Amino acid sequence: MKVTVIVYSNDPETVWNAFRFATTSLIYENQVSVFLLGKGVEAMTVSTLKYDILEQVELFRNNGGKIIGCGVCCENRKEEMPFLQQELHCDMGSMQELYGLVAEADKVLTF
Repeated sequence: MKVTVIVYSNDPETVWNAFRFATTSLIYENQVSVFLLGKGVEAMTVSTLKYDILEQVELFRNNGGKIIGCGVCCENRKEEMPFLQQELHCDMGSMQELYGLVAEADKVLTF
């Protein structure tokens, strides 16, 4: 099954749970893509000791997950977060790419 997870929150617990779910979906042999949209592109910058997002992202990637960040959303934050794209360590995407992921997905979840 193809699963698309859209993360548009920068709340640490929400982002942490999104990646926990995405990794769990991979373990059940699904193809999973995470698209970071809006505040979601800040996901790697909101990791805390309690909600270790970076650890969850590493687990997700190590299990074959794909992360795409919204290029326009990153560009909109360039003044206050100039190194955001580098911190994400992922491909930059567009609305067209998000549309393709949603159109091809069997399931779409938003966090």
